[in-house]
Amino acid sequence: GPDATLALLADAPACERMRAAIEVTGSDGAHGETVDWTAIQIAGVQDASLAEAVGLTVAQWAATTGQDATTAALDLMRADRLGTGILMHVGDEENVQAIMRHPMHCAGSDGILVGGRPHPRAWGTFARYLGHYTRDLGVLTLEECVRHLAGTPARRLGLTDRGVVREGAVADLVLFDAEAVADRATFDEPRLPAAGIVHVVVGGEFAVRDGVRTDVAAGRLLRS
Repeated sequence: GPDATLALLADAPACERMRAAIEVTGSDGAHGETVDWTAIQIAGVQDASLAEAVGLTVAQWAATTGQDATTAALDLMRADRLGTGILMHVGDEENVQAIMRHPMHCAGSDGILVGGRPHPRAWGTFARYLGHYTRDLGVLTLEECVRHLAGTPARRLGLTDRGVVREGAVADLVLFDAEAVADRATFDEPRLPAAGIVHVVVGGEFAVRDGVRTDVAAGRLLRS
C-alpha cells in the first residue's frame, strides 16, 4: 500500500536496493531493463508546489535539482506522496504495426485523463488508427480498422449486442469523415480533440453532434 511504499522511500538501504534495480540489474517495472530517465516524462503531480516538474523528463528535472536522476525520481515520488504521473516514450513502431495487422488484434487505449500533461493517446488513439495507420500508411483497410476498433473487441468481451450495426443492437455509433479523420492531440497539447469526427452516438443518444460535444452522458458500466 501507499504508506508502506512511502516508508520504503524514506529508508536509505531500501532506496539503494531500488537504485541497483533501476540502474544496474534492470527493474520489473521497466521489463527487466535499466531505466532511461531521458525517456520518462513527468505528466502530472498532485502537490501544486511541484508543478514546475510537469512536462520535463526525469533527467531534465534532476538537472534542475542538482541531483542524479534516480535520486530525483525517488525524492519526487516521496514529496508528491506517490501522486506523480508519467509518460514513457518507449516502443518499437515496426512491432506496433506487426501486432496491429494480426486478425485477432483489438485496438484500445489505457490513456489517463488527469494530470497537467497526460498522454495524447487519451484523446487521439482511435482517430490515429483511422487516419494515420489506415488512410495514410495502409497498415489496415478501413473495413479491417473498424472491425479492430469495434467488432472484434465486443466479440472477445462477449458483448453480442455491440460492435455491430444491425437491427436490435445497441446504437453505439461513430460517424466520421474517412478523408479528414486525424488525431490532433500532442505531447505539448494533449487534450486537443480529434478531427473528422462528425457524430458520436452512445446508447442512441448524441454524445457528439456535428463535431461538438454535448452534455449527454449516456454511457454505463458493462459487465461481460
